[in-house]
Amino acid sequence: MSEFEAAWARLQTDAARLQTQHLRQLFASDPGRVAALSFEGPGMLLDLSREKLDAAALATLLDLAECAKVAARRDAAFAGAPINSTENRAVLHMALRGGATPPEGADVAGTLSRFLDYAETVRAGPITDVINIGIGGSDLGPVMVTRALAPDHDGPRLHFVSNVDGAHLADTVQHLDPATTLVIIASKTFTTLETMTNARSARDWLAQAGDPGPRMAAVSTNLSGTAEFGIAPERVFGFWDWVGGRYSVWSAIGLPVALAVGADAFRAFLAGAAAMDAHFREAPLVENLPVLLALAGLFRRNGMGWPTVALIPYDQRLERFPAYVQQLDMESNGKRVGRDGQRLAGATGPVIWGEPGTNSQHSFFQLLHQGTDVIPAEFIAARSPRAADPHHHALLMANCLAQAQALAFGRTEAEVRDAMAAAGKSAEEIDRLAPHRTFPGDRPSTTLLLDRLDPAGLGGLVALYEHKVMVQGIIWGVNSYDQWGVELGKELASALIPALTGTGALPEGTDPATAAMAARLTEKDLT
Repeated sequence: MSEFEAAWARLQTDAARLQTQHLRQLFASDPGRVAALSFEGPGMLLDLSREKLDAAALATLLDLAECAKVAARRDAAFAGAPINSTENRAVLHMALRGGATPPEGADVAGTLSRFLDYAETVRAGPITDVINIGIGGSDLGPVMVTRALAPDHDGPRLHFVSNVDGAHLADTVQHLDPATTLVIIASKTFTTLETMTNARSARDWLAQAGDPGPRMAAVSTNLSGTAEFGIAPERVFGFWDWVGGRYSVWSAIGLPVALAVGADAFRAFLAGAAAMDAHFREAPLVENLPVLLALAGLFRRNGMGWPTVALIPYDQRLERFPAYVQQLDMESNGKRVGRDGQRLAGATGPVIWGEPGTNSQHSFFQLLHQGTDVIPAEFIAARSPRAADPHHHALLMANCLAQAQALAFGRTEAEVRDAMAAAGKSAEEIDRLAPHRTFPGDRPSTTLLLDRLDPAGLGGLVALYEHKVMVQGIIWGVNSYDQWGVELGKELASALIPALTGTGALPEGTDPATAAMAARLTEKDLT
């Protein structure tokens, strides 16, 4: 048995031992638990004390990281090695923010200055509204960041269109003036079906106010395609093949962010991420926030067998952060074969989902507290409110702390009975209601407390989750930087379009269910 296999075996032993110990027991048996499982990083505190971990299990996880050569593979990524092995590409989005050295010949600083200068020019002019048309990383990154940095907005209003459903664009432009609207088309290849369909319709809408060219910009590497579309080269901004879509908000894909908050705030966003890059590269694994966050998640997934994680930001401005991390994590590590192409024996990426607190408390938290499945949670909050009433913030934080407390410790039936008796309830009513009011507890959670959700703080938060994904991918042995699972649906959709638009037939060999639904969709008489 290799050292790596032995570490995996010890992980299972630790998990079996901890499975039988309630979090109440773990806290009671170790008065120093909170201090031992709390870790400081750039602008944030990571508290793992409510995870089903102890010192021995954490030591096993750190051994696993050592055996997987996490540090060496991390260093190779930062050095520009082609760790995206299926596409033979480096993974260097960190270089866009000064956290790594860009490849020779890549003018990162010049490109950054160029699109930030353009943003400042637009911000000073007559443009009142900006529509960003993209999908996936070209949409989720900018929309998440612009919403998170709402207090910093002092530029034009930002709107985002991603869905090929025509309602998305129609509802967006309904109350806008094409004469004072800028449309950004974000597509590296300038061929993405959804994006280009929306782009053509948006161009037609802009044409109501004259030549649409001056009111269009693009983030793309296809200069011939953008020129043919009518966008002058000075309004086209590219990035490199070593920047994956879901890691691209640091590049010119972040142009909408710069338009909203300005160049200085955008540079602060980059600087916050660069600080986390430095921490990830330099901090020992035992103090390294991305590594520790990754290991806690890996223990849930592979030790305890919990397949899903609820990501709950206690900040309304982070309302799109769960969706952003969902793509970042699930598109990166949702793999069933390893880097060597062989089928993996164990589980990889979990299902990531979530909504902001406190809204989520009044919807799905019932299942988290008293459902039949254990669903771990990750709570994200900020110490200091921005442009918000301090009293509101205190209530928000009270709810965040209370939910983590209730999930971990619950309320026993004996405690319920005592409380009901003290309130003067009858024995009959106590017997009837006590089972319903009992909370099992022992439901794990992580709490991540930011100092402040400002541009630098947000940059550090996003980089933290990027690096967490890297660490987990290294240990699971997957290539976290390709996404072949996205391609088959695109290919099949393209083949079906002629039949659904009346310009051709279904492809030969189309399955009966798809053929029947296509026939139903193209029926003329629905009376």
